[in-house]
Amino acid sequence: MADRRTYNVVILGLGFLFIFTAFTTCGNVEQTIVKSLDNSTFTGSGYHSLGIIYGVFSFSNLIAPTAVKVIGAKVSMFLSGLLYSGYIAVFIIPSTWSFYLTSVLIGIGAALLWTAQGEFLIENSEASTINRNTGMFWALLQCSMLFGNLYIYLDWNGETDISESSRRNIFLFLLVASVLGTLSFLVLRKSHNEEEMLSEEEGQSLLFESDMNNPQQKKPFMYSTLVCNRGHAATASTHYCSAGLELAFYSGVYGTCIGATTHFGEAAKGLIGISGIVVGVGEIVGGGLFGLLCKNSRFRRTSVVFLGMVVHFIASYLIFLNIPGDAPIVLETTTQLSPYLNPSVSIALLCSFLLGLGDSCFNTQLYSILGHVYAEESMPAFAIFKFIQSVSAAVAFFYSGYLMLMWQLLLMVILGFTGTLCFFVVERMQDVFVDPQEY
Repeated sequence: MADRRTYNVVILGLGFLFIFTAFTTCGNVEQTIVKSLDNSTFTGSGYHSLGIIYGVFSFSNLIAPTAVKVIGAKVSMFLSGLLYSGYIAVFIIPSTWSFYLTSVLIGIGAALLWTAQGEFLIENSEASTINRNTGMFWALLQCSMLFGNLYIYLDWNGETDISESSRRNIFLFLLVASVLGTLSFLVLRKSHNEEEMLSEEEGQSLLFESDMNNPQQKKPFMYSTLVCNRGHAATASTHYCSAGLELAFYSGVYGTCIGATTHFGEAAKGLIGISGIVVGVGEIVGGGLFGLLCKNSRFRRTSVVFLGMVVHFIASYLIFLNIPGDAPIVLETTTQLSPYLNPSVSIALLCSFLLGLGDSCFNTQLYSILGHVYAEESMPAFAIFKFIQSVSAAVAFFYSGYLMLMWQLLLMVILGFTGTLCFFVVERMQDVFVDPQEY
């Protein structure tokens, strides 16, 4: 039975690896691709598209638990993968209406995908394996930052303009990866038999959860509201917001900033790919270190989150010194302003690593604490987390094309600090809701 659980977690991670090889690479280069289009009829914005995705994603999370309960986690993830593939396909022959239409559809698909993923991961984990499985899944997921971005580097290095044939070849490659990830969900095995696999006490909880009279089963939307009203979720919301701003910055804004930096010359476009790879390396190191190796204790969770905050503060300060302030907002030209330091490729890539490492510190511990606090109601809890995170990411993407870099970094620092404090409070509150014997 344990082998089946591990098999499911690995296949889940591989499916997400392929799908997000396509999507994260697309997000990393999207604004740069849009700016390079030689098409007078296309008026889309990469930032606006990503903002729409996360905005629709956030509100779709309110109904995602209901949909996943009706059609099942496996089917939900498969259908969502098809929507992701459709979004990638748009870039092969781009048009404004299909660009924004698929942005809406992928937002809906993302809500189903992540809600189903959270539920499936919890179903295949125990209190003793949740950190291991979270770290394993997170490390596989973040490998998605490597392969697509490596393609970008090899294809764009030394190029100042992105040709139509180059764009089509890139997105054909990404489309194949997305389809492979979608098909992998079809080989997931059925979840374990709760009554046989868990202890008597845990089994009674899950049996109660599967009872048709359970309000979570009949009214997931209402149950999500009840979960949100708990002190844990309300207090942790600031940390969720901070995670959303970080997600928007490292996945869509920072790569665009590097590609627009005049001082990097002909290497600038290729550095977008290298930056994405290094972010992925940071995510993988964090996932392995803090997910697989850390024991399941509150002390370690708070320590890891504190480390993530410090790492992000250092990255934000170095980016402020190394990247021109107008880098996120320039359109058809490169940057006109000069930063405080002479822009250094080494510092830029160090910041990429720190962004990935810090994000992994936050996310592995958020998944871990959600898995413990809401073990019996995981689906609405994950939906609430993704709702708050994606609302803040949507807002960040919409202001990214208008706000100077220093102000974006300042917002992340302020929310990162307050979010870390809130995480500490949640850990202190946990004893009220969770039996200390679980630890």
